[in-house]
Amino acid sequence: MICTETDLLHLKEIGHIVALTLQKMQDFARPGISTLELDQFGESILHQWGALSAPRVVYQFPGATCICVNHQTAHGIPSANCILKDGDLINIDVSAVKNGYFSDTGASMVLGVPSPKLSKLLATGKQALVNAMAVAKAGKPIHLIGKAIQTTAQSNGLTIIRNLGSHGIGKTLHDEPAFIASYFDAADKRVLQPNQVITIEPFISLGATLAKETGDGWTLATKPKQLTVQFEHTLVVTDDSPIVLTQVMES
Repeated sequence: MICTETDLLHLKEIGHIVALTLQKMQDFARPGISTLELDQFGESILHQWGALSAPRVVYQFPGATCICVNHQTAHGIPSANCILKDGDLINIDVSAVKNGYFSDTGASMVLGVPSPKLSKLLATGKQALVNAMAVAKAGKPIHLIGKAIQTTAQSNGLTIIRNLGSHGIGKTLHDEPAFIASYFDAADKRVLQPNQVITIEPFISLGATLAKETGDGWTLATKPKQLTVQFEHTLVVTDDSPIVLTQVMES
């Protein structure tokens, strides 16, 4: 929750940092490098801006960022053994902290030219995020976020991962409101409050509805043919359009 102008300034700063880091990591990603190299590149950018990896600080995650490849869905561990190749579907999730304020962003991409099926999946994921942000207004039910995501996915013949969702953020990485479903949950009677800081991060899939643990203690994945994309922003709830914090600010 934003209480002061100082809160907003700090949140805008860390939001810019994670957005810039994500953008530069996407530009750096290419066939032949490992996900560990990509992660180390991202961490160097965070450090240049005086920020620290949130998953490393909060959860002792074995990486600075979460990088998923192909059927990996979330919390992928960067590895020297995972070498990127043309056609790979990659998701990069960057969360960081500076001056006690957290921000979180993520996006999926394909190395090279995506197939028509993956192009549709990526476009639907982006649209689901846009549609969900459009209904995130103070005084509105939180379940409208999930309804917008679910409707977008289903109208394109796709599914949503039901055990991954959005969350509050700010002075902690995961804050209230806790788990915000990516599907319509009529039982969720919570209402969005003005100046609440939340993430919205739909996970849209080619058929999966659950992401399962893989055995390394972190990575969640689906079946190989049920690829999934994720797009995420951190935002401030207002009476009108939200303030999107995870954007690269013009210099």
